[in-house]
Amino acid sequence: MTLMMTDTRTETVSVVDRAHPLAAGAPVVAAHFLGHTAVFVLGEEAMLFVEPEGEPRRIAVHDGAILATAADNKRIVSGGDDGKVATTDAKGKTRTLATDPKHRWIDHVALGPDASVAWSAGKTAFVQAKELREFEAPSTVGALAFLPKGFRLAIAHYNGATLWFPNAAAAPEFLEWKGSHLGAIVSPDGRFLVTAMQEPMLHGWRVADRKHMRMSGYSARVTSLGWSAGGDWLATSGAPQLILWPFQSKDGPMGKEPRVLAPSEHRVETVACHPRQDIVAAGYGDGMVLFVRIQDGAEILGKKSGAAPVSALAWSADGRFLAFGTEDGEAGVLDLA
Repeated sequence: MTLMMTDTRTETVSVVDRAHPLAAGAPVVAAHFLGHTAVFVLGEEAMLFVEPEGEPRRIAVHDGAILATAADNKRIVSGGDDGKVATTDAKGKTRTLATDPKHRWIDHVALGPDASVAWSAGKTAFVQAKELREFEAPSTVGALAFLPKGFRLAIAHYNGATLWFPNAAAAPEFLEWKGSHLGAIVSPDGRFLVTAMQEPMLHGWRVADRKHMRMSGYSARVTSLGWSAGGDWLATSGAPQLILWPFQSKDGPMGKEPRVLAPSEHRVETVACHPRQDIVAAGYGDGMVLFVRIQDGAEILGKKSGAAPVSALAWSADGRFLAFGTEDGEAGVLDLA
């Protein structure tokens, strides 16, 4: 499937009529796909499962707010303010993986190799593989991300990030940069770690030599990040345009300007990169969703403006479906076949 795009906003093609809308009944805080089943994570307690030809099913997962989720096309792992880490499969079957002994909130979760799971509560990061391991960070954990090579976890926190081998005796590697790091993403080839700061900027390190990268110029804190299909571009929210940083070379974006596409009067709030093509779905503060082709900035309208910002976007693994959700519970699934 190839999306065909026009070259100017005034001629933007629309696929709005391909959406299957639904009312989620609560703010949508995240979206995932399990096969072709779209799953909308609601702010409180439940997830909404939507199959292509089925009726929506509301599945209770936590006793309270759902604070973090991660998915791998077969399961969704979630953390809540009930102190539980849960896993939910495509049939909606949920089981508890862990309960924090101090009943702390589970702030972040991540999925790693060989069905491993990481989560954090306060300053403590946990990894469950064959055995449960834990690491005490210098401060409250701001984000978690597994590296693609080796069993290694990046832990963002105040004044930097730590690279930790849960199954090795080697000392964790500390990457320093002043400030509060609240998001983390690792390039698909494992060469770069990028964190989102409390300030409207990103910071990055080349893992091999700890070389620093500063990515600034945003109008708001960056809360959504995603790699293009080949890993050449890092798409980000936080500006009234889609910002893409180049990572093709060995130096990544060092000394380079980002590509700036799809300008709007409203900020980009959420991004999701197509799994196979160099196309980014961008969700805006006015509720609009655009498909943007990286090569030339051509656009397709996926969702018209609404009453609330887009808070969640997710592609199915084959790139056929896009799920979207907003802060006021408007949701839908676009079938692009």
